Amino acid sequence: MFGNLIAFLVLIALVGLFGWLTFRAWKAKRWFIKWPGLILSGLLTLVFVVVTFLAGKGLAFMYIPPAPAPALTVEGTPEQIARGEYLVKIACVGCHSGTGDREFPLTGGYTFSEGSPTGDVVVANITPDGVLAGRTDGELFRAIRYGYGKGQRAISMTYEPYRQLSDEDTIAIIAFLRSQEPVTTETNGGDNPNILAAIQYGADLLPPPETTEGIITTPPQGATADYGKYVATFGACRQCHGPDMTGAEANIVFPAMPDPRPFVGTLTLEQFVETMRTGRRPDGSELVDMPWENAAAMTDEDLAALYAYLTAPVQ
Repeated sequence: MFGNLIAFLVLIALVGLFGWLTFRAWKAKRWFIKWPGLILSGLLTLVFVVVTFLAGKGLAFMYIPPAPAPALTVEGTPEQIARGEYLVKIACVGCHSGTGDREFPLTGGYTFSEGSPTGDVVVANITPDGVLAGRTDGELFRAIRYGYGKGQRAISMTYEPYRQLSDEDTIAIIAFLRSQEPVTTETNGGDNPNILAAIQYGADLLPPPETTEGIITTPPQGATADYGKYVATFGACRQCHGPDMTGAEANIVFPAMPDPRPFVGTLTLEQFVETMRTGRRPDGSELVDMPWENAAAMTDEDLAALYAYLTAPVQ
């Protein structure tokens, strides 16, 4: 944060510098100094005003909490831990597995943005000896719900669909994470976006996160489109394929994603379940660049709900 603050102050200073040069050019007596200087310094002033505004907007997004951490103490009942383990095996192990093979412990350490000019995004250690050690249950709830870590945005989490998880399931995830064996790693990971990232966020080059307000409840479980949409939420399907699972346009981070509904509409429920379990279509071809393992970890009942959602009319 300190480095980004210094960079922001430098941008403000450049606005002042080129504004002063613009004023000096306007006061010049000789036309060949006045007009070229006025145009050049004026344009640079305008550019740095815009860049500084975008950087300030992005820094506010990165460092101002969208909501206070709730006063929350997770009881950690066996039922909560069991539900949390199910959700974590679907939603969290793909990124936070330290081995990279969707296995525990969830020590993270993988760098998503190696070589990126916008800073590092290192997957966090979410065992009790990792980032959990220094956070309250309320802060963990806010991190999952709003993507805001301790002191700044966990930028990668901000754009995950888990912000739409119910309060009950979010608490269950925290209960399970607290119940793991603690593992100490050299680094706990975390995001370290720089001023270029702030300008990127300020310019809205990524789609805005879904709005999340108030208490969120889990829909009644069953093979319904309503519950299937919720399954697509904790399965992270909606992250790639769009909020309504109708495909998504490319942005600066993700390529364009197809609408899965036409393909799913050609399958029976049994074929859909088999495809999600094996990562292969009925014709034997592979599901390329799709984390089908998320769905493979689901129960048959949840897969049936997901199928109902993907074969229902888009609402």
